[in-house]
Amino acid sequence: MQNNINIRNKKAGFNFTFIEKYIAGIKLTGTEIKSIRSGKANMGDSYCIFYNKELFIRGLSISEYSFGTHVNHDPGQDRKLLLNKRELKKLERKSTVKGLTIVAIRIFINERGWAKVEIALAKGKQEYDKREEIKNKDLKRDMDRVRKY
Repeated sequence: MQNNINIRNKKAGFNFTFIEKYIAGIKLTGTEIKSIRSGKANMGDSYCIFYNKELFIRGLSISEYSFGTHVNHDPGQDRKLLLNKRELKKLERKSTVKGLTIVAIRIFINERGWAKVEIALAKGKQEYDKREEIKNKDLKRDMDRVRKY
């Protein structure tokens, strides 16, 4: 089975500094997994919240399956993430600290065919941090160009 599904949240790396990363399972219906396998998901502003000691992902948009019937899913609903109880307690304790949040980084299909979400405990970057990062990328690109010729 070829697993080339890798849907990324490109804004997350620019807007946040990742502290710890976790890989979580995601509870999906049949039409949702079919849409993900066809690459029809958007992680633009997705983040994770706790509700009744369970972790849910919010802001993940999985398009409706084109061949689905009347049992198609709601594209913008919250979806439950599956982690160990120990990891959930650790994340809940750390996410209550001011300035820390849990963001979704990417969705992928593992070797067994299960959909997984990579999430991270993250701290928001300030505007000057973002400018510094852009400046460093530009300098690196210019240095690579000089070395090439």
